[in-house]
Amino acid sequence: MITYQTEGTRMPAIKRRETTAWIKSVAASYGKTIGEIAYIFCNDEKMLEVNRQYLQHDYFTDIITFDYCEGNRLSGDLFISLDTVHTNADLFGKVYDEELHRVIIHGILHLCGIDDKAEGARAVMEAAENRALGMR
Repeated sequence: MITYQTEGTRMPAIKRRETTAWIKSVAASYGKTIGEIAYIFCNDEKMLEVNRQYLQHDYFTDIITFDYCEGNRLSGDLFISLDTVHTNADLFGKVYDEELHRVIIHGILHLCGIDDKAEGARAVMEAAENRALGMR
């Protein structure tokens, strides 16, 4: 089950049923099923608080993914800062809706086992994001 919640911000204008179906199809393309996924849309202030409390990082980010997966069943809490998504959309010259969906699927791709921190891994993640966005 996929849930969508907010903390300190308004719910983004996403089509929940379509987004849920899309997430499930992307997960299935990696041989995964959906367990309990919670999207928590928040502001930069909340994201910084989460980053400091749980990861001991003192900076803003667009997404933090907490992985509770078991086997091929994806479960996790995905915090998304809508403030940073807006900032990044402007910075990269992207449409906000496209950037938001890129971040939404980025967390799922992490749960599927795709890393973006190791050397050369960012290009692999970007290719996976682009492929997933093409499935929308």
